[in-house]
Amino acid sequence: MDFRLTDEQAALRESVREFAREVIAPVIAEHYEQHTFPYEVIRQMGKMGLFGLPFAEEHGGMGGDYFALCLALEELARVDSSVAITLEAAVSLGAMPIYRFGTEEQKATWLPRLLSGEALAGFGLTEPGTGSDAAGTQTRAVLDGDEWVINGSKAFITNSGTDITAMVTVTAVTGTNPDGSKELSTIIVPTGTPGFTVAPGYSKVGWTASDTHELTFDDCRVPAANLLGARGRGFAQFLRILDEGRIAIAALAVGLAQGCVDESIKYAKERHAFGRAIGTNQAIQFKIADMELKAHTARLAYYDAAARMLAGEQFKRQAAIAKLHASTIAVDNAREATQIHGGYGFMNEYPVARFWRDSKILEIGEGTSEVQRMIIARDLGL
Repeated sequence: MDFRLTDEQAALRESVREFAREVIAPVIAEHYEQHTFPYEVIRQMGKMGLFGLPFAEEHGGMGGDYFALCLALEELARVDSSVAITLEAAVSLGAMPIYRFGTEEQKATWLPRLLSGEALAGFGLTEPGTGSDAAGTQTRAVLDGDEWVINGSKAFITNSGTDITAMVTVTAVTGTNPDGSKELSTIIVPTGTPGFTVAPGYSKVGWTASDTHELTFDDCRVPAANLLGARGRGFAQFLRILDEGRIAIAALAVGLAQGCVDESIKYAKERHAFGRAIGTNQAIQFKIADMELKAHTARLAYYDAAARMLAGEQFKRQAAIAKLHASTIAVDNAREATQIHGGYGFMNEYPVARFWRDSKILEIGEGTSEVQRMIIARDLGL
């Protein structure tokens, strides 16, 4: 397989890399300190067309593919993960369900604003009491005439409470299947709907410039036409969305891991101890070489998963492998980068301190490492 980028892909990567270094890097530390959302950065990303990368032009997209999104995510996360996860969640969890499963009317209503970055959307799957047990959903939606009445809560929902959040899609129990299992469906809930409450943002260890909230639904009524896809297909829908999203999270993790390499090389050349740059010490050289090795192999893993997905092949196992490996090495590289920086690595003025805090969630979000191992084992027939 040839993983060399086309001229168009290379140009996209370079433009996002330049944007991350010149626009995001100078301002993101302040957003982390103040726990504020970088609206000015998001607006510029919208103008660049990043939110529309993998969508057809007929819906307001850029006519690219999912791999193009992954390339952008890697370059953004190389500088900052809060901005990267905002884009990832907005595209793969926010707009993609509408694009994949929505009616033409739903697409016309929501996609133009979502794909331009004018608005954001959240994906309400995880619940406070279920965690990785997505099939254990407790939120319920009952059809009352021509309206769904929703009751329940969701936790850790990205992009759900910004000033530009337009809607969330919510998974809910809508009945019982013939085999006695829960019938799960997905429903669109616009922001501002009575009975839909967004709690204050979480106080987080990392990703502090991204938007994350708990959501509650108390007799929240939306039109029956807000059902996304076929009734009872909610479980299958979010499994597809999560499979794709794992490739994107892997790309984001690779970006963080590569950013750790970048910062470590820079610091190793500048920092002098015992009369010479610490980068001349083999102990430091080997650490950085191992970090580069890990980032490179993780990149190949997500390239492979994305290639299989775009070719229409089965990619569930490869996506899980990419996500598991990339998130693991991101944590490894963040730890080593902090060690290379010594005491300065513990200071917020250095990017590696941010990388260290941001890395751990990659082993949890969009499927924990344990869940990825379950997926891999099952796909192997175990």
